[in-house]
Amino acid sequence: MPTADRRPRRVTVVPGGPVLVEGPVELCTPEGEVVRSDRFLVAVCACRRSKRFPFCDTSHRKRVRAQSDGSG
Repeated sequence: MPTADRRPRRVTVVPGGPVLVEGPVELCTPEGEVVRSDRFLVAVCACRRSKRFPFCDTSHRKRVRAQSDGSG
């Protein structure tokens, strides 16, 4: 078992978006599954809309096409 790195990890909560965690990380899902990522920065889904949950796939973004009202 590797020695735990004791320096604090930075976690950034993005309003309306994911939680960004400095990696590598090991995540425990509500179902009890353990998933790992060796990336240097991991986007963790906070809205549960991601098809890659617990990782963010940007499903939280609304893709709404702006409609012109004809005035501009």
